[in-house]
Amino acid sequence: MNESKLAPNLLTKLREPRAFEVGAPPIPVIVMYRPDVIRSQTVKEGVQARYVFRLTPTVAADAPGRDISELSDDPRIEYIWLDEPVHTCLDRSVPAVGVPAVWAAGYRGAGIKIAIVDTGIDRNHLDFAGRIVAGASFVGGDYDDDNGHGTHVAGIVAGDGFAENGKYQGVAPEASLYLAKVLDRDGSGAMSGVMAGVEWAVDQEVQVINLSLGGSGSSDGKDALSLTCNAAVARNIIVCVAAGNEGPGAETVGSPGAAADVITVGAVDRSDRMASFSSRGPTADGRVKPDICFPGTDIVSARAAGTSMGTPVNDRYTAASGTSMATPHASGVAALLRQAVPTLTPLQAKLALMETALDLGQDKNAQGSGRARADLALAKAKGEPVPQPPPDDGKKGCLPWFLVPLMGQ
Repeated sequence: MNESKLAPNLLTKLREPRAFEVGAPPIPVIVMYRPDVIRSQTVKEGVQARYVFRLTPTVAADAPGRDISELSDDPRIEYIWLDEPVHTCLDRSVPAVGVPAVWAAGYRGAGIKIAIVDTGIDRNHLDFAGRIVAGASFVGGDYDDDNGHGTHVAGIVAGDGFAENGKYQGVAPEASLYLAKVLDRDGSGAMSGVMAGVEWAVDQEVQVINLSLGGSGSSDGKDALSLTCNAAVARNIIVCVAAGNEGPGAETVGSPGAAADVITVGAVDRSDRMASFSSRGPTADGRVKPDICFPGTDIVSARAAGTSMGTPVNDRYTAASGTSMATPHASGVAALLRQAVPTLTPLQAKLALMETALDLGQDKNAQGSGRARADLALAKAKGEPVPQPPPDDGKKGCLPWFLVPLMGQ
């Protein structure tokens, strides 16, 4: 067994007493081949792939410990990861930020295709009428939302607030939505399923992908899911990812938040203080993460029928918090920037947000560049002079840009 080709947590699993016994449960893995190797559904005799990926030279499969050991000795194979569980990034609070100035300039997301890789969506919710273009499920069944998380996230990105007379509008309320259901009714899924959802989104030729999910523990950004997200960015897609909710300790940004090329989003509260749950860097290989923060405690957004995620406001809306809620604000702003400047690259979008953010004076591995300001990012993206923000009146963060988070409470 070539242990140098095995991820540490997979090696730990293989060292368990029953790992090599006949009849032991197979272990879910993601296998990376050399780029020049032609891959197929047959990984080895008796082991069939669940997914054969295209963005990266990888396959996902379930294999007994003995077969994994043999695969590690195969010269065609570069590395093998455990196919880890992923989950929604949901906690107690993530406040809103907003941009009436961007809307006033004529940018509301029209013509922009956004993929929500999550728990699906309530296709009958009035806030998305006529704008759900396509969907696919990678956890079985259809892409209807039986958890509530994906619908809430989609509402923050692009809900138009119709069910409440426009009160709870999302950031890009005229954008088109594409749904990849990769998490089940419990908000859980596998890394390989998320990778498949990202590949599907790339095939749909979306301009923005939102990932309000992640794995536990610290990542170096070189795991299979992070590499897949980087590959999507290389296809000129802006990918926004939740930092995670394992703060306030350091080195708590997992996969895919640790991916180098994505926009990793942390959370601040209404007063621009770091949310205690927001994951902090550095990454396992020493890089600063997150990249940017968006505020948001008790964000009111679309509620999927028959679900009770968050704190329900009424039949159509619920309040929820977490870096899951901060991230779709970033995705929505990215969509507005792409509408304003269609040639804007993912790196340019990332820099426009980071270079115009409000420095909160916190550790860079907590706040990244600070709390985003979409109006200034728009000017930066368009190559215009960046206006100076008004002097601090002591009320920063108290009024939201796009969503109304339980105003008056």
